[in-house]
Amino acid sequence: MQPSRDISRLLEIMAALRDPQTGCPWDVEQDFASIAPYTIEEAYEVSDAIERGDLTDLRDELGDLLLQVVFHARMAEERKAFAFADVVEAITTKMIRRHPHVFGPEEARGAKMAKGMWETIKAEERAEKKAEREARGIMTAEHGYLDDVPVGHAALTRALKLQERAARVGFDWKEPGPILDKISEEVDELRAALDAGETAAIKDEFGDVLFALVNLGRHLGIDAEAALRGTNDKFRQRFHHVEKAVTEIGSSLEDATLDQMETHWQAAKRL
Repeated sequence: MQPSRDISRLLEIMAALRDPQTGCPWDVEQDFASIAPYTIEEAYEVSDAIERGDLTDLRDELGDLLLQVVFHARMAEERKAFAFADVVEAITTKMIRRHPHVFGPEEARGAKMAKGMWETIKAEERAEKKAEREARGIMTAEHGYLDDVPVGHAALTRALKLQERAARVGFDWKEPGPILDKISEEVDELRAALDAGETAAIKDEFGDVLFALVNLGRHLGIDAEAALRGTNDKFRQRFHHVEKAVTEIGSSLEDATLDQMETHWQAAKRL
């Protein structure tokens, strides 16, 4: 089988890999749940390539992410649920519907028509999806306003999505100041839990602090996930400086004292 620029070849390759008799044993034994972590990982690798500005890597990572879509679609097709073509039809239908100012009649086109239209259409889609799920018995009357915010998001991202959804109905702070007070309150509660040595309470209060910080970031126009990625990279760079400095004096990270590493850390912060 030869490589191709045609999506049909990728579908053929996945079908061959999933063949119970002649396919790859690892691919054959996978299911939606086992593949889901790889799907999330590939999305992060796409983001990483973008942040590094490496378009060659981006091409390859987008291919890896596309493979995940094809993999899930193939497993669904085997269950006679849907196929890759249905995935394409679903997203093209959604994009056309959400952009009447581009694809709709002449009177609906233009930037002015786009304002406010996106959220209105998405709200209509959520209502339709809820009705459809209720008809299939997946949703009940107990299903809440926030319940369709995907659980699979990274925790910081899901916190942001939950807060944004609640804000649409007015459940939100008006300005950042009170959120700082809330963060202080949550830190005090975390400190009290630490003093009491209550493991469950410590975990709970720590989560409350993170949630409040995400809320503050939202009001400041800062994405918590992106901000933390930046801090992670800054930490990596500074620690690498510590590692080099320790090595240059003939020592190692394992042998260096905390005071020595702290001295080099402070030097890295001044760079």
